[in-house]
Amino acid sequence: MPDLLAAAELGPLDPLQQANAGRLRAKASAMTNSGFGAVQPLLDAAGRLRDLDPAAARETYLAAFGAAIWAGRHDAGGLRRAAEAARGLPPGDETAGVFLRALVAWTMDGPAAAFPLLARALRALTDDEDLAVLWPAANAAVELGDLQAWLDITDRAVRFARTTGTLSILSTALPYRAASLGYAGRFSEAWDLLAEAAAIEEPAGVATRMVTTALISAYRGRERPALELIEAMERDGEQRGLGRLTAMAACARAVLHNGLGNYSLAMEAALRGAEYQDLVVHHWTCSELVEAATRAGDPAVAARARERLADWGRAGTPWALGAQAAADALTGAPEQAEDRYREAVDHFARGGLGVFEARTRLLLGEWLRRQNRRAQARTELRTAHQAAAEMGMEAFAERARRELLATGETVRKRTPGPPVLTPQEAQIARLAATGHPNAEIGAQLFLSPRTVEWHLRKVFTKLGVSSRREIAGAISDR
Repeated sequence: MPDLLAAAELGPLDPLQQANAGRLRAKASAMTNSGFGAVQPLLDAAGRLRDLDPAAARETYLAAFGAAIWAGRHDAGGLRRAAEAARGLPPGDETAGVFLRALVAWTMDGPAAAFPLLARALRALTDDEDLAVLWPAANAAVELGDLQAWLDITDRAVRFARTTGTLSILSTALPYRAASLGYAGRFSEAWDLLAEAAAIEEPAGVATRMVTTALISAYRGRERPALELIEAMERDGEQRGLGRLTAMAACARAVLHNGLGNYSLAMEAALRGAEYQDLVVHHWTCSELVEAATRAGDPAVAARARERLADWGRAGTPWALGAQAAADALTGAPEQAEDRYREAVDHFARGGLGVFEARTRLLLGEWLRRQNRRAQARTELRTAHQAAAEMGMEAFAERARRELLATGETVRKRTPGPPVLTPQEAQIARLAATGHPNAEIGAQLFLSPRTVEWHLRKVFTKLGVSSRREIAGAISDR
């Protein structure tokens, strides 16, 4: 941030330098105050660069799209203004240019029209790619429903930021990474990354961290703590003009209430979220809306949400196809429901989407029980209950437990065991136990010595030890 601001105040002498200074000022403003009011300065700066430096103009238009996406419903015309302004630019072959064209297509022609361009841009990413495209790359992966690409992109971004010590990138990359791990069902690792992001306290990543924290809390299913986080996100979205926070808060509410079985409240929240088509979020919200409306007895609402998910299915990825199949099972012909549920389970399993695989098995088990097929229902419900409990999806696990009880099976409430080391903590613990100092551990794992020390403190707490010498014994005891 200081570099951007300093460069913007150099007092350039020629038109290109002057235009670039305006671009830097606008980008610096967007980084600190993104949301309503941040879009137009970036569009103005990009406009001044169109003829002088088309590549810089494309980069600046991409930043304007980012600001418009965060502004969301608080600047409902922002995306269209950005698309109309950027549409006439020379296309450009750099990855940022392809992402820009994809976002123009997404805005002007609908999400499905953008899928080929988004996929092309993701294929073009390399390990040396400029991390200025981190946010569109991560969002492209999720918009397509490609969890593996999302995991890969965020892993590379976190490694790069740790290796170079770039906290402004790390503060954004960590919450993106945590969200991707969450959908893979790796909640423990996600929580650790969110705690690390909170310790950095870089302004650039605050909103992203807030989104991921609230969403994972909603999946955990503890009503009061989750609602407090969601309400804080709603207030922040209103105060800062960040409509994306409003959308994510609505989605998180729907997840929470679907887990708790409060389907009318889930439908109400999802309907509020679906009032504006936010990049990425609209797919998540529609999935929640189909389930909530079906269970709340409003088939017309569920059918409309299902139609929107059918468009997503054209992306052809396991996430998109799984969501479409689950929606079809919930709202389609009863004689096809079982096949569509099982298709959804297969798609989610293939895509590594542990959260949705467990949720779909729960839906299938509920459906089988209502068909009086109790033995088959128990098989699906046991699997769903075990997976949800192990991941930490407490409300969904409890929902599965109640269904199992209704089949006549006795299921005790799961009591949490001792804290478990994450894979990264286990690596650090093993290296520390064999005498490696923090600097060597950091070099091997692409972490700073300070981050290694932070992880070691967590290892000590989880293992109940106070020194490195005790780690080996504690690990072998487990």
